Amino acid sequence: MPRFVVEADGGSRGNPGPAGYGAVVLDPASGETLAERAEFIGVATNNVAEYKGLIAGLTAARDLASDAEVLVRMDSKLVVEQMSGRWKIKHPDMKPLAAEAARILPRAQVTYEWIPRERNKHADRLANEAMDAGKRGKQWEPSASTAVFTPPPGPPGDAAAGAAAARAALAAARGAADTVAARGIAADADTLFGPPPAGARTAAAPAPAPAEAGADTLLAEPGSGPGGSTPSTPPAHDRAGHATTAAAPAAGQGWGPDMGAPATFVLLRHGETALTPQKRFSGSGGSDPELSPAGRRQAAAVAEALAARGTIQAVVSSPLLRCRETARAVADRLGLDVTVEQGLREVDFGAWEGLTFAEVQERFPDDLQAWLDSPKAAPTGGGESFAAATRRISATRDRLLAAHAGRTVLLVTHVTPVKILVRLALGAPPESLFRMELSAASLSAVAYYADGNASVRLLNDTAHLR
Repeated sequence: MPRFVVEADGGSRGNPGPAGYGAVVLDPASGETLAERAEFIGVATNNVAEYKGLIAGLTAARDLASDAEVLVRMDSKLVVEQMSGRWKIKHPDMKPLAAEAARILPRAQVTYEWIPRERNKHADRLANEAMDAGKRGKQWEPSASTAVFTPPPGPPGDAAAGAAAARAALAAARGAADTVAARGIAADADTLFGPPPAGARTAAAPAPAPAEAGADTLLAEPGSGPGGSTPSTPPAHDRAGHATTAAAPAAGQGWGPDMGAPATFVLLRHGETALTPQKRFSGSGGSDPELSPAGRRQAAAVAEALAARGTIQAVVSSPLLRCRETARAVADRLGLDVTVEQGLREVDFGAWEGLTFAEVQERFPDDLQAWLDSPKAAPTGGGESFAAATRRISATRDRLLAAHAGRTVLLVTHVTPVKILVRLALGAPPESLFRMELSAASLSAVAYYADGNASVRLLNDTAHLR
């Protein structure tokens, strides 16, 4: 049976806006380009363009050999998960495109793999060439293509190694569900935060505590509003229209599901401020309070706990004062520097900053209800919606994963970013954020693998505060 690799991509400059797709069929043994397809499709969304690229790539593979076994590699988590049957297709524009793609080749002949955008450069370049041609009022011509295939890792020209990689990928893709399930098995205390760095001192860590209630209210610094029904928020897009938030790219290479060392984000909610026990909205648009005496004690306690684990290799903090103070306490204990990341800030609660939930309900009842009903609704007075926060935090996650491949990194942040990162890792709907409790100075952890999968290792651990 012939074997091909199809790489596809699509983009929209405006989303919706002028759009195009690119697709390439490759010989997995040699990396030889067997077919290229690209087209300017007029005004469309990024997702439509991505599906159009998939359809073109599968059609080209079928035209070469209708009995071929095909590995589809795309940097669109949405398309990969929907075509793999793990995510429901609810958007009316996507359903007919997905059905068309599914009819091209028998389902048993096609497997799907998510890859980071940097490993999809050939199809990406074709899509951009198609959009550039459309801007000039023309269609893409193969003779004008400058797209270049980046071969898989290995010595140049090593056909045997390339064929082995392809065989492994095709086999691994069939068993991806099993590897993901195995990865989700609960980790013990020694592996919750990833392997220690070389030469690091480790100590037995206490077992994670169950989630606690009472340290903050569900809505004091909420994670997301209800109302969504898809596994994750649709991706944001860069200036060229490419998805930036659909999945967590990670470092590492390989053709199939990766079981190597993940990048692990240890998520630390800041210690208490004066507003925390009063259960007031405290976002990025308010008074930027400092840690209270209780909060400083909490920061010292978590610093000792993380020092005992010996696994943290970098510390990244929200720009807000309560997080920077918490991060500095930990970093000083670990002998590390603190990097400030603007994308880890809490949402802006607008006119609700400093108010209790009851006060907001009394003053802005309609706005509050709209905010509770939909993640697209923003707080009164120009606050940030949870949908917008999800796009921001997802993009921040992607940047940090690219910068810290395979490392264990402490992110000192707030309730909303932690909940959103956990929700996205689980593929849970937005309303799940109202069912998570995050105490002040609590620890959570998510591991991100090079194949785009994620595993939640810990949630709301407060054992270090007892």
